[in-house]
Amino acid sequence: MSNRRCPVPTGRWPRPRPLSAQPNLLLLHFLTVALNGLSRCAHACGRPAGRGGLGTGGRLRTVPQDQPCPLLHRQPIAEVQAARPRRSTAIQEIRAKREHVTSGARLVRTWLAVTVGALLGVTPSASRDLSGSRPNILLLMADDFGIGDIGCYGNDTIRTPNIDRLARDGVMLTQHLAAASVCTPSRAAFLTGRYPLRSGMVSSNGYRVLQWTGVSGGLPTNETTFAKILKDRGYATGLIGKWHLGLNCESSNDHCHHPLNHGFDHFYGMPFSMMGDCIHWELSEKRAGMERKLNVCFQIMAVAALTLTAGKLTHLTSGSWTPVIWSTMAAILLFTTSYFLGDLIVHADCFLMRNHTITEQPMHFPRTTSLILKEVSSFIQRNKQTPFLLFVSFLHVHTPLITTEKFRGKSVHGLYGDNTEEMDWMVGKILDTLDTEGLTNSTLVYFTSDHGGSLESRLRNNQYGGSNGIYKGGKGMGGWEGGIRVPGIFRWPGVLPAGRVIHEPTSLMDVFPTVVQLGGGEVPQDRVIDGRDMLPLLLGTAQHSDHEFLLHYCENFLHAVRWHQRDGGRLWKVHYTTPVFHPHGAGACYGRGVCPCFGDQVAHHDPPLLFDLSRDPSEAHALTPDTEPAFYRVMDTISRAVEEHRRTLRPVPVQLDALGNIWKPWLQPCCGLFPLCWCDRENRQA
Repeated sequence: MSNRRCPVPTGRWPRPRPLSAQPNLLLLHFLTVALNGLSRCAHACGRPAGRGGLGTGGRLRTVPQDQPCPLLHRQPIAEVQAARPRRSTAIQEIRAKREHVTSGARLVRTWLAVTVGALLGVTPSASRDLSGSRPNILLLMADDFGIGDIGCYGNDTIRTPNIDRLARDGVMLTQHLAAASVCTPSRAAFLTGRYPLRSGMVSSNGYRVLQWTGVSGGLPTNETTFAKILKDRGYATGLIGKWHLGLNCESSNDHCHHPLNHGFDHFYGMPFSMMGDCIHWELSEKRAGMERKLNVCFQIMAVAALTLTAGKLTHLTSGSWTPVIWSTMAAILLFTTSYFLGDLIVHADCFLMRNHTITEQPMHFPRTTSLILKEVSSFIQRNKQTPFLLFVSFLHVHTPLITTEKFRGKSVHGLYGDNTEEMDWMVGKILDTLDTEGLTNSTLVYFTSDHGGSLESRLRNNQYGGSNGIYKGGKGMGGWEGGIRVPGIFRWPGVLPAGRVIHEPTSLMDVFPTVVQLGGGEVPQDRVIDGRDMLPLLLGTAQHSDHEFLLHYCENFLHAVRWHQRDGGRLWKVHYTTPVFHPHGAGACYGRGVCPCFGDQVAHHDPPLLFDLSRDPSEAHALTPDTEPAFYRVMDTISRAVEEHRRTLRPVPVQLDALGNIWKPWLQPCCGLFPLCWCDRENRQA
């Protein structure tokens, strides 16, 4: 597929004006609401007392008016939307004076709107023209973070004051969705605005994420990221933290998949991912399984070597000693590899890079958090005179939950809670940097997670993964809400209305067109872009999301589809395939890393399962033709949408299948000669 970007044929975002000409959109929003009926509905939002959040039980308490409302799950979403006052813009109120007025109250309200519009200098385009310089864009993404672990989404036992402050000062999305329930494909979709199936960032054999740094798979070079587009528009672009989208193709330093080859000017962080194997943790992603296989092979070869040796010594077998020698050497090699495997993985995958240079191999974890924060601060200070795009991809809260001493033992929820609260503190330090540099009002800040919390990250009685609140399932489950519903918070002071809560379906893929158009770029026209510009929804100039249908894949298998039926206020979701939980009756696939996408451990549903998320967000009660009169109409509508979607798919090389996802020694980045990889170019006093 060509990497050429075609111009948008129907115009571009209006050219920004100086900040001095910017109307106070937040004040205008509240004035408009006040004029439109001179009243505001008040409601109390239920928050659970327990950690699970989002209506998982416990006492209810009224949320203070200066805090954003949680997800309001105790009241159906359709009813909540109906209960919210209909907001109109000042422009609509000004135009209302031309309408036929039939009541004195209407005349007064219209006269007030005209007066306010005149005082604020509002013109017919002012509410849609984002005045001032192109904003700086700061994107914050947590790793494996459950939506049920944030205060503003309903949790009141894990302390997240800085993330809550973002929500209080900005816009909170309650139906924000990842395009995949595991890291690599979700992040590919986030950067490109496309389902990962379109870029080949999926698998069909169970290898659902990149397994090693030294593999050839990765985000294809012909994919266009929002960083590429904004870099072309004069933005300074940086990525700090986790990448996990590949590194090399043919040699250990070609860096074909490197962030700097995908539009970022600056990269500092892990080209791979944080994992338990980085510290020889009991919860292992690949070391434990590989050790078991190597030990079995060693035992087989050892028995073979002993048997052959005994046969030769007792003269029961004839021939040369060559088979004995080779089987003995193989047994020794297998034993040695198994013994040193943990160290090999640490050196192969757990290292830091600055741009194209390895700076620390392996990582010295006690200082990693401070190094990340120092790099963020440095990037912002270097680029504060020009618009910048900074993607901070946290290593938190992925296992093994590396947490500094300052935060260990501080949370009532163990190591996971400690790690979460440290990440929130990091968010606060980053926001403080914006304040110090005078960039708060000119920076759009966005916070999210790449997918839901990991339920299977459990060891004995300790839970090391996140909570997904009332939502069923978690990380790795392609269709269930717990794996794909993530936090979504935007803040842009003076532009986005503070405390706004949006209950419309949105996607991580929507960030692509949103930031591209804010930065003065053009959304590519030579490929399908699945994301939709969220700005009208965030500003309140649009009532509904542009997404009518969203599809949920597990690897390259379609597991579920949702339909936002706008005319009826219903949110339907169909499941074609679901994982079989283990043990029976559990809510996850305990005993494995994640639930599978295919095979005998998934259930295929005919007819598919149907849920009404507007009334049943927990997906607890499947509807049937007997209980839902619209059952067949919903199935037919979604089926036609799936067929239309499939007509837009094109065959592309699959990046995460075996050939692209097995370790190749010639692709392994190393400070020295592998496996003797060691370097430390970082300042230990950071």
